Amino acid sequence: MDFSFDSFLSPFTWRYGSTEMRSLWSERNKRILWRKIWLALAEVEALYGLVSAEQVEELRTHVDTIDIPRAMEIESVIHHDLMAELKTYAEQCPNAGGVLHLGATSTDIEDNADIIRIRQSIDLIITRLAELLSAFVDQIDRYADVVMIAYTHLQPAEPSTVGYRLSLYAQDLLSDWENLRRVRAHLRGKGFKGAVGTGAAFAELIGLHNLPEFETRLSTHLDVPFYPVASQVYPRKQDYQVLSALAGLGASLYKFAFDLRFLQSPPIGEMSEPFSELQVGSSAMPFKRNPIRAEKINSLTRSLAQLPRIAWDNAANSTLERTLDDSANRRTILPESFLIADELLLVTTQIVRGLHVDDNRIAQNLSIYGPFAAIERVLMTLGKAGVDRQVMHERFRRYAMSSWSEIQNGAPNPLERLIADDEHIKLHIKENDLQELMDVSHYVGDADQRSRQLVQTIREALTNFVG
Repeated sequence: MDFSFDSFLSPFTWRYGSTEMRSLWSERNKRILWRKIWLALAEVEALYGLVSAEQVEELRTHVDTIDIPRAMEIESVIHHDLMAELKTYAEQCPNAGGVLHLGATSTDIEDNADIIRIRQSIDLIITRLAELLSAFVDQIDRYADVVMIAYTHLQPAEPSTVGYRLSLYAQDLLSDWENLRRVRAHLRGKGFKGAVGTGAAFAELIGLHNLPEFETRLSTHLDVPFYPVASQVYPRKQDYQVLSALAGLGASLYKFAFDLRFLQSPPIGEMSEPFSELQVGSSAMPFKRNPIRAEKINSLTRSLAQLPRIAWDNAANSTLERTLDDSANRRTILPESFLIADELLLVTTQIVRGLHVDDNRIAQNLSIYGPFAAIERVLMTLGKAGVDRQVMHERFRRYAMSSWSEIQNGAPNPLERLIADDEHIKLHIKENDLQELMDVSHYVGDADQRSRQLVQTIREALTNFVG
């Protein structure tokens, strides 16, 4: 088999995801896990007199002696990858090979190995997400008091703070972190229940009355809790729950990246992702500073969002005790989901740590659009003074539309001057008071307090987390 660059390689083979995550989903790691599970089965069966101590020791000696070329050679003949690995392991253990897999079916090995890999992968994702949350916390703390114009409907709205906007993303990610930890805590292996989940073959070997103790020992040995009930496989709904949690994380990251692309566009220009000195933005246009990291996040999260659908089909269409039509796609959707999530978190953490916030553009945009938000303050003050709200609303609307026209023509926002010159308003609001009302730099409610409270909440959660 040719795995050189002369043959197709998945981008996940080398481009996306970390070495650690690729290692977890590597062919070698999978086969080592299979062998460790076979060894665990033999060790427990030895307690019931089915395997000798010498045979267990021989299996233990060769548990890491992976020979993939030999296994592939056998598989090319028998067309069963697990049996090919089993035969390879047995060849290496001439005295113990004959007791390997005693009483088991393939998924007793495969499914328990899969859940170990899934658990290891979720642990890595949770750790990565904790690092991202820590990066967000630092930036929220830094920008908690920086006032900016906020946007609704992609139109300037009222002031907020940079820290408060960043808090919106961090709050979603904290929810994802908590959800992933919940999913991780409820992961279950199939256990050792045989071809249809009844444990009949093991009952023949060790006695029906020993089955509960037998599985408990294996569960303890592998440090994996088992489903009390399973068919030939563990319930495929578990895969759906795992991939849905990853896709939920993807949704949070997508929003952050998409918002950043909007804010990085030159007409706004308030925030941007890091851009290195030698980075090339475009092959044709040397001046380009394209948000390629954020665009990659949006691209990969679109793929991630689709994978729970396949897992849903696998769960829903697992007819009766089991069909094999989930097997081929699980070889891709499980590793790719984790590799995508891994890449997303690594890239997003790079962005957040190196996030560029342009204070001058924030101040400029606030000066342009902030006066519109101040109208609400002035209108409420006039209402308290007994002025007809509907009449004043119409006057302000005309001033606002006129000011919009001026802004569109490149002039400064004249709204504050138009309001200050209104004789009717002068009768009810003093000049100094009006100037204070038109200054929206303090018109942000308790955004700074809420931001800092979230910072404290996240820091406490991460302090109590042991990765």
